[in-house]
Amino acid sequence: MTHKINSEWMAALSNEFNKSYFKTLMDFVENAYKTKEVFPPKDSVFNALNRPSLKEIKVVILGQDPYHNTNQAHGYAFSVPKNEKIPPSLANIYKELEVDLGCPIPTHGNLLKWVDQGVLLLNTVLTVEAHQAYSHRKKGWEQFTDAIIQILNNQSSPIVFLLWGKPAQEKSKMLNNPNHLILKAPHPSPLSVYRGFWGCRHFSKTNAFLESKGLDPIDWCIC
Repeated sequence: MTHKINSEWMAALSNEFNKSYFKTLMDFVENAYKTKEVFPPKDSVFNALNRPSLKEIKVVILGQDPYHNTNQAHGYAFSVPKNEKIPPSLANIYKELEVDLGCPIPTHGNLLKWVDQGVLLLNTVLTVEAHQAYSHRKKGWEQFTDAIIQILNNQSSPIVFLLWGKPAQEKSKMLNNPNHLILKAPHPSPLSVYRGFWGCRHFSKTNAFLESKGLDPIDWCIC
């Protein structure tokens, strides 16, 4: 499965691939795909590490685990293929974008426009059993994605980390590089969006930071 990871990430994560936990994790994942319905599709598990490349990353949006309903997950946190219904959390993200930046509400949930501008859409757990949210937690994915976060923390180029919800915010203790900006808010799910996600203005704050560092802002509006 790791053949979908681009060369920069392959080099940066080479030590992880040789660790025993990762081999155990891959055995678990391979068996899960053989015996159960698992999302995203097997060839899409590492899509977030295919594009953007490591040196292109300007923003990290950290999710929990993939969508667990059929045809939704495609390897990028919060994103769904164009022909799929927009999930509630993403609909709430779009509402915040409309208020923050005046972006029209999109008709689809595919976020690859963000990805291609250097936004890493990373879940902390990269696979899930169908209709069983968080079912692949504590199998080794968290150790692997923590390694990714640590690599990003060590980058000298400025990165904005958008940490939505408690699990994502817990990763802030790993982020101690003063070159980066860390923004926290409640998760955009219907259960917590009213607690401060709406009104957080993370998108305009991200762009202001990037521009202050001489970097191009993200065009957040999805066509």
